[in-house]
Amino acid sequence: MKKIYLDYAATSPVDSLVLKTMSPYGSQFYGNPNSLHSWGQKAREAVEKSRQIIAKYLNCLSEEIIFTSCATEANNLALKGVVKAWKEKNLKLSPHIIVSPIEHHCVLDTAKRLAKEGVEVSWLKVDKTGLVDPKQVEKLIKKNTILVSVMDGNNEVGTIEPIKEIGKIIKNKKGKGIYPLFHTDAVQAIQYLSLDTKKLKVDLLSASAHKFYGPKGIGFLYLKKGTPIVKEIEGGSQENNLRAGTENVSFIVGMAKALDLVRKNKDKEVKRLEFLRDYFIKKILKNIPQTQLTGHPKARLPHIASFVFLGAEGEAILLYLNDKGIGVSSGSACTSGSLKPSHVLLAMRIKPEIAHGSIRFSFGKKTTRFDLDYVLKVLPGIIKKIRKMAPKLKIGK
Repeated sequence: MKKIYLDYAATSPVDSLVLKTMSPYGSQFYGNPNSLHSWGQKAREAVEKSRQIIAKYLNCLSEEIIFTSCATEANNLALKGVVKAWKEKNLKLSPHIIVSPIEHHCVLDTAKRLAKEGVEVSWLKVDKTGLVDPKQVEKLIKKNTILVSVMDGNNEVGTIEPIKEIGKIIKNKKGKGIYPLFHTDAVQAIQYLSLDTKKLKVDLLSASAHKFYGPKGIGFLYLKKGTPIVKEIEGGSQENNLRAGTENVSFIVGMAKALDLVRKNKDKEVKRLEFLRDYFIKKILKNIPQTQLTGHPKARLPHIASFVFLGAEGEAILLYLNDKGIGVSSGSACTSGSLKPSHVLLAMRIKPEIAHGSIRFSFGKKTTRFDLDYVLKVLPGIIKKIRKMAPKLKIGK
């Protein structure tokens, strides 16, 4: 059976060059990077070189890169750490944070947890394409606002947010002070968009290696020098005393190598994926009636094409496609097991009964036009078959 993987937004295969680069640090250069002997210093050298590679990609200082186990940990550290730092010095004034409603659950759930602990949380609204209005951010900022968190590119529908515009607004609001800080989850955007931290004017940025052909279990938080934050994990002074625990040297090396490969091939790959994405979207909307593209039609990540198919359950579509050897997602990989409709689509004011028909196709470096043509051949029949078993609905405008 032909096998076609179209779920790169969930995870990507580790590049062979990345695996080759990682290998010696598991069996040959295995020292603890915090040890003073030659074994440890060899490992420390690899960690710091990797930090420099990542910092160069983001146009920041190497000491501003904090290694974590994943972006989920990085996002938790960003939100909780900033709030804790504020509370330690501001005992009378409760902190206020602003969060978009289409964030990954690791940001949403963290914000909800902080709300239960007395933090004031304001939720932004998005339009029907998933876009945040920078002017709304400006209106919500007040005296005790300490953090704004808006993702760079959405993981479910691919909408690219106006991060640069929001960054300018926040910088003007803070003046010569520190607050409010600006955090962005760049997990889906890092390998496709320009992430110059100085131009974006972000104070914190999260990423995870497994989205850009690196290993699972490693990520990082960019933390602008001077940003007040308190660590979440106690036990050691690693990562500028912000993330206790022995560094995962081989995975750190692998992440840096993967990002360096992204840098070398970015422009060419972005153009290739944009062509495939636009080709696929055009064919789907033409050949399958009662189908709605979700996300912004233009301000969109190059690797994501997402739709709702009227009268067809997303999970059923996924399973039928899987039987044909095609791997896709019915939403975020972290919530695909849930029977609840996507919080992203609901925030975009898509009706729950329609949101259940959501499917995300996400492309990567092994995706070809032949792959997409195969999907385009089998998908219409699958949708037609499922619709015969479903009630008739109308797509909401």
